[in-house]
Amino acid sequence: IKPDYVCMLERTELTAEFFNHDFGEFDKDIVFVCAGVVHPKAIEYLKGKTFIITQKVLAFPYYINLKDFSYAAVGFSVAHTLSYLATYLSHKNIIFIGQDLAYAENGNSHPDDYQNSANYESQMYEHILTTAYGGNGKVETHSIWLLFKNWFENEMIPNTRKMG
Repeated sequence: IKPDYVCMLERTELTAEFFNHDFGEFDKDIVFVCAGVVHPKAIEYLKGKTFIITQKVLAFPYYINLKDFSYAAVGFSVAHTLSYLATYLSHKNIIFIGQDLAYAENGNSHPDDYQNSANYESQMYEHILTTAYGGNGKVETHSIWLLFKNWFENEMIPNTRKMG
């Protein structure tokens, strides 16, 4: 699976390290979308690739009446940000990669080959049960993932449909 866009909003050097890889031709034609607050190493690692640096939507740009696309909608997560972008660009089929929002059956928060360890977030938050995808059974998640999922389903999806 090759994405059209890859997004980064986080400020930390740890997160910037996700871009410290040489995937060669695979990165060709991928647009990297970075919030203006990302760690400088993220930009350093993206040299020679196609990337956009966006500013956060704050009150000041509205106050001075900036035109459309003079800023980018930056949401709570990369999924929110890319949903706005895909909607503005009139994309119809949007697939999010890496947004499971549940622990694996073995309690891992990430895949086995995740660079910061498969259980990176496994003990950070209290595990809570929620309904599994499709309503079949229960899965473990945590309050932040559940908040994201609920906000995305109840606010983001209906509102982007209105925009598109």
